[in-house]
Amino acid sequence: GKADGEVESRRNVYRHIGEIIENEDKRHPLSDSDIARILQEKGLNIARRTVTKYREQERIPSSRLRRSY
Repeated sequence: GKADGEVESRRNVYRHIGEIIENEDKRHPLSDSDIARILQEKGLNIARRTVTKYREQERIPSSRLRRSY
């Protein structure tokens, strides 16, 4: 039913966020807002706080802490 679709779309969104973070330029990591904007450009209407929530659930550090030189 409807609930299944919502769970599926959340998983889908989370997969997209994970891929964006994996493929980012590690010298210039993307902020949660950047990631939300990229998803919106792909047609996924995701709020920045959703990106933040995903990151926290997945124990992914913030962009500042992901930077590598």
